[in-house]
Amino acid sequence: MKQQALFSVVYEDKQIVVVNKASGVAVGGDRWDTAKERLDLLLPYRVFTVHRIDRDTSGLVLFARNEEAHRRLSIAFENGLMKKRYIAIVHGRPAWTETSCELSLVPDGDKRHRTIIDQYQGKKSRTAFRLLGSVGTYSAIEALPETGRTHQIRVHLASLGYPLVCDPLYCRSQKPVLLSSFKRGWRGDPLDERPLLARLGLHALSLVTLERKFYAPPARDMAALITQMGKNTGNEALLSLLEP
Repeated sequence: MKQQALFSVVYEDKQIVVVNKASGVAVGGDRWDTAKERLDLLLPYRVFTVHRIDRDTSGLVLFARNEEAHRRLSIAFENGLMKKRYIAIVHGRPAWTETSCELSLVPDGDKRHRTIIDQYQGKKSRTAFRLLGSVGTYSAIEALPETGRTHQIRVHLASLGYPLVCDPLYCRSQKPVLLSSFKRGWRGDPLDERPLLARLGLHALSLVTLERKFYAPPARDMAALITQMGKNTGNEALLSLLEP
């Protein structure tokens, strides 16, 4: 089977570079994540980190290529002028179509370096969610974070009772997503079945900057899952996620 590339460049100029990264690749180094593959080192030129997504999250990351661009873009992120859109695959079937979570968060709040909820000492956080579709015991949810706390989407969804699939920190179940778990009349061999998704079900789908919008199609594994979820429900909204 062809190995997936660690990253691809979506756009670059003299000011910025936008990268679509694979799950398992860190954006940069920190004191507890010792991942060998780091985007800031894999790129063939010096870059300045503007924002981060989790190592196990796939999708869009924006870097600056000089200090002035880094300062300008960092201020824009801090002021909420950059809009990020994520697709999350979760356990459960929400009864709501749209909701939001505003629980305050403290990053690196316990011995496992998890983000914890603390309404008194935590930083203000808000994520808007929209249900895209459900099949079996799984759902696809659009997440629009209005702040950028560490693990924000993961913690907010878990607090609502819909943890991300294959989340080693915030979900008890580590079982991969199998087609047999939701496709009616599935007749394959359970001993030979390969998972549709066996890693964190979160993808940074689009990013709107001050000048333009960028899009990164879901990685092969998540695209396969979304396709099957869409086909089994006839949900066009799910299938449209695979297009810019």
